[in-house]
Formats: sequence, structure tokens, C-alpha cells
Amino acid sequence: MCLAVPGKIISINESEDPILRTGKVNFGGIVKEVNLAYVPEAQVGDYVIVHVGFAISKLDEAEAQKTFEYLREIGELEELKTPTDQ
Repeated sequence: MCLAVPGKIISINESEDPILRTGKVNFGGIVKEVNLAYVPEAQVGDYVIVHVGFAISKLDEAEAQKTFEYLREIGELEELKTPTDQ
């Protein structure tokens, strides 16, 4: 299944080219590098919706936490892990 997942931006790597702007995003304990080109207004501490490695929109913390809880209940957060995360 392919779905977008909320995560909290914990650091940002700025670039002269806005297309290459990336950041580390925490998905309920799993941290991944994500492209932030589609959300130029996003800052450290913001929550974003991520789909296939790209942050596609911002959302508020309450909505993100609610989504994390649903994903934990159905076991979908485990699918974010790669062999190097374990």
C-alpha cells in the first residue's frame, strides 16, 4: 500500500537550489531524509505530510498525532523501517 505519512521536521539542509532543500523528518521514532522542495515555508518543528520521500503539505500537530496513533494501531509505522533502521 502506498500512503502519505505525517512527520516532524527535526533539521533542515538548505541549498542554493530550492529543489534540493531537504531535511530529517521524524515519523514517530523513525527518522528519514525527505525532500522539502514542495513546502518552502516549512521550518524545524513543523509537521508535514510525506509521500514517496517528498513533503507535500504542512499539517498541525494534533492531526499528526492522531494519524500516528491510527498507524500504530494497524501496524503501518513498521513499514517505514529499512533494514538499516533495525
